[in-house]
Amino acid sequence: MSSTPEDPTPGTTRIVAGEPARPRRRRAVEIGAAVGLALLIGAGAAVASTVSRNNDAGTAPAAGTSPAAELKLGYFGNITHAPALIGVSKGFIAKELGQTKLSTEVFNAGPAAIEALNAGAIDATYIGPNPAINSYVKSKGASVSIIAGAASGGAQLVVKPGITSPADLRGRTLATPQLGGTQDVALRAWLGTQGYKTSTGGGGDVTINPTENAQTLKLFQDGKLDGAWLPEPWASRLVLQAGAKVLVDEKDLWDGSLSGKPGEFPTTVLIVNKTFAAGHPDTVKALLKGHVESVDWLNAAPSAEKASVLNAALKAAAGKALPADVIDRSLQNIVFTVDPLAGTYQKLLRDGVDAGTTKEADINGIFDLSTLDAVSGTKTSARGLGKD
Repeated sequence: MSSTPEDPTPGTTRIVAGEPARPRRRRAVEIGAAVGLALLIGAGAAVASTVSRNNDAGTAPAAGTSPAAELKLGYFGNITHAPALIGVSKGFIAKELGQTKLSTEVFNAGPAAIEALNAGAIDATYIGPNPAINSYVKSKGASVSIIAGAASGGAQLVVKPGITSPADLRGRTLATPQLGGTQDVALRAWLGTQGYKTSTGGGGDVTINPTENAQTLKLFQDGKLDGAWLPEPWASRLVLQAGAKVLVDEKDLWDGSLSGKPGEFPTTVLIVNKTFAAGHPDTVKALLKGHVESVDWLNAAPSAEKASVLNAALKAAAGKALPADVIDRSLQNIVFTVDPLAGTYQKLLRDGVDAGTTKEADINGIFDLSTLDAVSGTKTSARGLGKD
């Protein structure tokens, strides 16, 4: 089912910095799940093999020092990706990149962005933590590094008004943006704590249908879905435009014992392809400078200005601006931070294992926050899972 004209285009848009956004058909890289999985594993394995050979020889992978001619950056048309929206629309990232051309890809959910990253279609992307973990695990640590946080919070399970407790979910159909995405894993893990069994192939006590966000809104409005675990602004859109109610606000599930900040959990992080980072460290540093500037702007801008600029950026990225009340409600649920909240990642890995979307693994090395610390002037801990 395609999205309605008034909904942001859920496919992929290519934007070259300095030019207006031009929505286009989904790129060939957004292929079927089976081919995408094979692509992910194959690309990760190839990189892993190269790293292994270099390590066996007692040498580190060769790293160039010249800036890249182009940085291909991915992000989503979500409020939880506001640092990307602001960094692109206000020119913070392009300014720091200098002579390096910035081009972007807009995705619906994390697994598709990971496919693109491992295929070489993009070099870095804003993404949820679980697809980043999954890529790292599948490639045995060779594919990506998490280089910064971007957003905390902004994810909710919203349902039909007649559903008043977890006990009412048995036999119901819920949606998430994509199988293996951060909200998909969160929903499956939470349902497990409520005694429900789910299957990545469908079925179980509660059926979970991975569905593009714009389609989820339409299906919910048509009464074909009972609810969805969604990032902002989609949770707010279902509440304000389709009459949904909040059954679970994910921030209530995080007591601060892992993140150090009650109610905070990573929703969006910034990752980079390891091969690209090794070849172009100066470009990665420039990207991080623009990212830090974007987060600082979001935390300092007056509410009205922030909402206005974000809405214009959403229109450029996804084809349609949002009502003011949706923007306002979304922003109330999100904290923008460069801290990836590394203390939460062992739990996120466990949730992915329990959900059946990833495998048990050692994720030590998934973070490289050394450049972030140099750029931001603050110390951000990797909590023993990489460089800080």
